[in-house]
Amino acid sequence: MTLLHGLPLLSWLIGLPLAGALVVWRMPQGHQARFIAVGVAVLELLLACLVVAGMDFASAGFQWIEHHGWIPSIHAEYRVGVDGLSVFFLPASALLFLIVLISGWNQANRSMPQLYFALLLLLEGVTIGIFCALDTLLFFLFWELTLIPIHFLIALWGIGPNRRHAAVKYTLIMLAGGAALLVGLLLATLAHPAPLTFDLVRLLHSPLARESQWAVFFLLLFGFGVKIPVFPLHLWLPIVAMEGPVAMAAIMTGLKLGAYGMIRLLLPLTPDVARELHWLLSGIAVVSMVYGALSAMAQTNLRRLLAFSSLSHVGLVVLGLATFTLEGVQGAVFQLLHFSLVSSGLFLVAGMIHQRLGSTDLIHLGGLVRPLPVLSGLFLFLGLAGMGLPLTSGFPGEFLLLISALHHHIGSGLAALGGVILGAGYFIGFYRQAFLGPLGPAVPATLPALLPREFGILMVLGGGILVLGWFPNLLLDATRAAAAGWLGR
Repeated sequence: MTLLHGLPLLSWLIGLPLAGALVVWRMPQGHQARFIAVGVAVLELLLACLVVAGMDFASAGFQWIEHHGWIPSIHAEYRVGVDGLSVFFLPASALLFLIVLISGWNQANRSMPQLYFALLLLLEGVTIGIFCALDTLLFFLFWELTLIPIHFLIALWGIGPNRRHAAVKYTLIMLAGGAALLVGLLLATLAHPAPLTFDLVRLLHSPLARESQWAVFFLLLFGFGVKIPVFPLHLWLPIVAMEGPVAMAAIMTGLKLGAYGMIRLLLPLTPDVARELHWLLSGIAVVSMVYGALSAMAQTNLRRLLAFSSLSHVGLVVLGLATFTLEGVQGAVFQLLHFSLVSSGLFLVAGMIHQRLGSTDLIHLGGLVRPLPVLSGLFLFLGLAGMGLPLTSGFPGEFLLLISALHHHIGSGLAALGGVILGAGYFIGFYRQAFLGPLGPAVPATLPALLPREFGILMVLGGGILVLGWFPNLLLDATRAAAAGWLGR
């Protein structure tokens, strides 16, 4: 692996999907486009695994660092690198995009398939860039570039009648969050005591003066809170889940870029204010958890239920980060990686149900276990993993987060436990009505069984869930040094 360190693997990870998007977009036939897109995604996953294999997890610093001149007049550079907290998001993202591309295999038979696959690859490239960027201006560039493919994927391939309205609403809300994020990052740079720099490593090694951290904290909190999302900045999530394509819902709930932004930028850049306002972060987290769970219990549509469920689950991640403990940080990273398996899998199953019945409304469901026994069993398994069932990937991260919350403040810890119990209630209640019992009046006695590619997708996700559940130390040992270094800052 030593020989690999001379190679710009991170730049290849960012550039490969971007180049693949251009090639796919220019392909004359949709069938050719999908094969090339999936091939690019497979190669991307292999490169991401090579980066992980070449990491020294005993070191808390950044590795695989590359830097080149970009905008010399303002000292902005193309600077990328990863540490133990960010590196696992690379294969998780690559795997999720590969699965989404395979799940949209039949898109080649519809309108503009080349553009569909090209936009997904473009989104993959800039998403990988977010996880690698060590220059705050470069981070913001990748952050904003995600809006272009997401807008068109929702507007052109959404499954709801108001998909264009959903795309515009999402874009405008994210632009507002992006404006706050840009101002916050510029203030962090201008208030830095050293010469003008956007280098994240240098910014972290000489923290801002306490009085400068206040404005930066609230601006970044709004910018990342919109993307996470947390209550009350979540208004875009239910409508996108209902109107947009299932692939987008799977990506947005599987990859919590806003939560990663809190880990990488918000809390390290404003450590004094963040610790002083831990009660605010904890309050936002608890309200998001309880509100999301109660809202999910009131839903009669599976996709809206999963959207509010995602809001509730990510609240626990924010609560863990607000404790500023090793268990909280490691649990947050573990849970975010768990989302890439479970949350995305649940939305993909919802999409499979929609393809067969044309709806995910409870009134059109009932007794699905009879015509779709395998799909029903796999959905139950994913739901139990999302509830934190022992020996699944949902248990280690959730347990660490609850321990850190109870250690931090008994009230917030008990509220988190209440959110977990409510989560079990809304999932089991919906599953009983939609999958068990007699066939619903709108459910035919026979439905198409899972296709081999659909079964394979769910098996891969299930395998990852079991591996992380049985061997959590594979991840915890690898993130311990980086998490300790993060706390030290």
